[in-house]
Formats: sequence, C-alpha cells, structure tokens
Amino acid sequence: MVDVSLFVPSLRGGGAERVMVMLANGFADRGLKVDLVLAQAEGPYLSEVSSSVRVVDLRSRRVLASLPGLVRYLRKVRPEAMLSALNHANVIAVMARILAGTDVRLIVSEHNNLSMSSSRSQNWRSRLIPPLMRSMYRKATGVIAVSKGVADDLAMAINFPRDRITVVYNPVVTPELIEKSQKPLSHSWLEGGKPPVILGVGRLTPQKDFATLIHAFARVRVKYDCRLVILGEGELRVELEQLVASLGIADSVLLPGFVENPFAWMGRVQLFVLSSRWEGLGNVLIEAMACGAPVVSTDCPSGPDEILEGGKWGKLVPVGDVEALAAAIIVSLETSKNQLPDVSQRADAFKQELAVRAYLDLLRGPC
Repeated sequence: MVDVSLFVPSLRGGGAERVMVMLANGFADRGLKVDLVLAQAEGPYLSEVSSSVRVVDLRSRRVLASLPGLVRYLRKVRPEAMLSALNHANVIAVMARILAGTDVRLIVSEHNNLSMSSSRSQNWRSRLIPPLMRSMYRKATGVIAVSKGVADDLAMAINFPRDRITVVYNPVVTPELIEKSQKPLSHSWLEGGKPPVILGVGRLTPQKDFATLIHAFARVRVKYDCRLVILGEGELRVELEQLVASLGIADSVLLPGFVENPFAWMGRVQLFVLSSRWEGLGNVLIEAMACGAPVVSTDCPSGPDEILEGGKWGKLVPVGDVEALAAAIIVSLETSKNQLPDVSQRADAFKQELAVRAYLDLLRGPC
C-alpha cells in the first residue's frame, strides 16, 4: 500500500516542483511508502528525488492529457492520501479522484497568487482555470496555501471559504541546502578585496521583474563599485541583456543562466535582492536568508512581508519602484554586516521538518 502520492506536472525547475520533491523525500525519510506521480518525468529536480521515492511517469505532454493515466493509477494503486500542486494539476487531480471512484484523501496546494498570475497570463487556457477551481476545490478533502496572502487571495478569487484553507509554509530549509551553500565556488568576482556582489535568482520572466533590479543597480553603480549576478533562465534573456548593454553596465552584470547550486552564491554575496511583481511565498528569499545573505525585497503579493515580518529582517520596497529599490540596496551595502539582523534565525521557521509534519497531519486527519 502506498501511504502518500504526490502529483505535479513535471520537475522542470519551478519553486512548487522543488517543494514537492522536498516533501516526497521528507515523507520517505519518515518511513512512508511514497510515489511521486508526474504527468511527464522530466526536469532538473529529478536528480534530487530520493531513491526511496518511486517516480511514476504518466508520459503525457500536457497535464490535461494525464487525466486518464492518473485515473488508472488511482484505481490500481489506491494510495491512502494524495497531495497535488499547481492549480491546473489540482483541477485534474480532483477530476481523477471523481472518475476513479476512490476515497483517497486529496489535498490540493496553492503556491502562487491566483489573482496576479491569472490576470497577467496571455494563455487563454489559464483564464479557464479559476472557474474550474471554483467547483473542483470544493470536492477536495482539503486545501493548503503556502502563505496567508495566497490563502486570502484564493478565497476571494474563487469565492472559497477562507476557513477551509490551511496555511503551511514551504519546506525550504534543509541540511542539504546549508551543505550546498558551503561548497567551493570559484569566480573572480568573489575573491577577497573585490567589489561587493548583489544577487538575484529566478526565472527570467515578467513576474520576477529583473528589469527593475537592473535599472536600480545602474543607479547604485553610479555611487558604488559593485557587481550584479542574476541566476536563472527564461524568455526575457535577450531583452534583459539588451537592457544591460543600453545602460552601459555590461562589465558589471552577469547572467550565467540556470545554476545547479545557487546556494553557493547565496552564501558568498554581500546582498540578495528579490524584485518580483508577485510571489506565492518567495522560497528563494528564504533560501538566501538560510545561507546568511542580507536581503532586500519588493513588498509584493504575497509572502515577502510575512517572511521579513514587516521589514524586521530586511528592507521592503514598493513593487516596480526603481528609486526605492536602489536606495534600499545602498543602505544595505552601507550597513556593516554585524549591524544587520541574523536572517538565518528567521529562516529556521521554514525548515523542512516543520512543513513535513504539518502536511502529514492534514494528509492523515480531518480537514
């Protein structure tokens, strides 16, 4: 008997996908029999899946096409509980349980701000998801949101009872993360005596708003000799590279693409900046804090304000405000490290074992 199944489209590299891998591994570490069910078994996080977790590949190019395979899986395997993530996959998971006719406990988890993401989507399919969520989520055993902001927004966006949504912070901080942050990293910008390095990490998409970070950095660069590194890949690469060139800062900005171990960078830079327009929680902000990097973040919906407790652990600035972001970066660089808060203490609230315990309580008990 499989104790817990986790369903997600793939492991292509988003924050929700990594969370599901960490939960699967955490469940397996507790001696549970765990299946990680993927519409298509691909993506860089496949290598992080524990050997104790069975990967089930439904071999479907689209999540919708995985519905028949997921129905067959539920009828054959009959797991005691299933957790799904990402709203389009959540809808399919609920449909599959209904069609399979099983009584599996199904918990769906919401990892992003629905109002922001759906209003900015250019994909017509994405605009069909909220109405489906409105009906399907009521048929799930329980609903989890990764932050209070996500929970409040979800309840409003799909007219769902707020008291039926449980907030569980992501399992971000693990011993492996800390270990990776301490691994050797060779780069000339990180050598002693070199100018401070500012770091951003995320997909090169409109959501992450690295254009605002680059503009802010250009203003900071006028006052300080410093460097900017943005780790990640995405459709805006060419546009961002052109922006860097047009601002005349190409010698001070590095966009190396997707990096397998961003934590080694986080453990060595002088400042981490989250410039997002919106987030679900903001895992990467927590990761940087766990690695000891001082942080600055936009006060975007939702997550950073909760993580930084209103600015206690790092400066919060308005979304898209170049001048405010530049000013916050300058103040942070001017403040000596021993006068900055020890952000790793706050990161302890997002340890893997806390999330694993909370998820298991919901997967096993009444919602």
